[in-house]
Amino acid sequence: MKKSFRYIVLSFVVLMGLSAPQAFAGNKDRSGQAGASELLINPWAASSGWGNAGMSFVHGVEAIYGNVAGISSCRTLDINFSHTSWLVGIGNDTRISSFGFLARVGESSVLGLSFMSFSIGEIPVTTVQNPDPGSLGTIKPNLMNINLSFAKSFSNSISGGFNLKIISESIKDMGGVGVALDAGIQYVTGPFDNVHFGITLKNIGPTMKFSGDGLSLRVFMDNTSNQQFTMVQRVDDFELPTQLSIAAAYDFLFAETNRLTIAGDFCSNSFTNDQLTGGLEYAWKEMFMIRAGYTWEKGIWSKEGFKEGILYDDGCMNINRGLSAGVSIQVPLSKKEDAMKLAVDYSYRDTYTFGGTHSVGARIIF
Repeated sequence: MKKSFRYIVLSFVVLMGLSAPQAFAGNKDRSGQAGASELLINPWAASSGWGNAGMSFVHGVEAIYGNVAGISSCRTLDINFSHTSWLVGIGNDTRISSFGFLARVGESSVLGLSFMSFSIGEIPVTTVQNPDPGSLGTIKPNLMNINLSFAKSFSNSISGGFNLKIISESIKDMGGVGVALDAGIQYVTGPFDNVHFGITLKNIGPTMKFSGDGLSLRVFMDNTSNQQFTMVQRVDDFELPTQLSIAAAYDFLFAETNRLTIAGDFCSNSFTNDQLTGGLEYAWKEMFMIRAGYTWEKGIWSKEGFKEGILYDDGCMNINRGLSAGVSIQVPLSKKEDAMKLAVDYSYRDTYTFGGTHSVGARIIF
């Protein structure tokens, strides 16, 4: 067991070493240069209720996004559905549908699979010759992420895991596919296992590039010739939004039925500002949970205003910051200790523009 733990720690350190130039190179000049930014969206309704604060504490299917080591808490089988209304009021209603499940495959090993699909709506096609929306129909972008996860408990205190992501982005005549890797470790200690630490590295992978017929067009040789030829436009590849999170949490236990958890997380983004998140979660009998968090980044309290008719905010780069809140109701179906549980979750995240982000979800825990 100790030998296996050394291997996973060594692998994690190697990943951090390979990604260090990206993970700690974030600055405002690189903002917007990464692609596949949907990898930074938490689609799950429970863990998003206190921002990234619970990354050392997250468990179940939601740990596939937060810290993959947390899926090792699965007893037999976990199933999770979630639906997110992203940036309410954005115009084209953006919906995120997520589904995932976990299955224990050994005494200490768990496998996971999840899907995250975006519905962005239809976008009118326009060209230089036909600038009026609707005259050439519409296009519908398709974005999907598939996650294949594995985690193992090396002792009662330490667990680690890896997550392989398959990223797909496409429209009618152009698309791109990429892969990325996450790695995470969680450590639990204290007299009642009430002290939590976690570290996770996300979105490590090769660059992505788009290809397809949408990059080519028919042009004339000159203004006086009827001869046409096909011109293919060159496209650059782009990097993935690497992210490193270091988190901790502490449980205050009262009268065996009440828990108050205080948690914090430092998130280093390779292409945007780093963020600090603090949060609280109160639980009664682990049946009713209410949580809230606050995410801070440099410039969050800077002066806002209008400059040349455009709303600006000095310094901020992330759409998710400020307050977040959520609630969960989790009910066992019998009085047995290992009884199946049903849960319903809701979260709200404040955003810089538009009407915030709402998520609802349902879980089945065997």
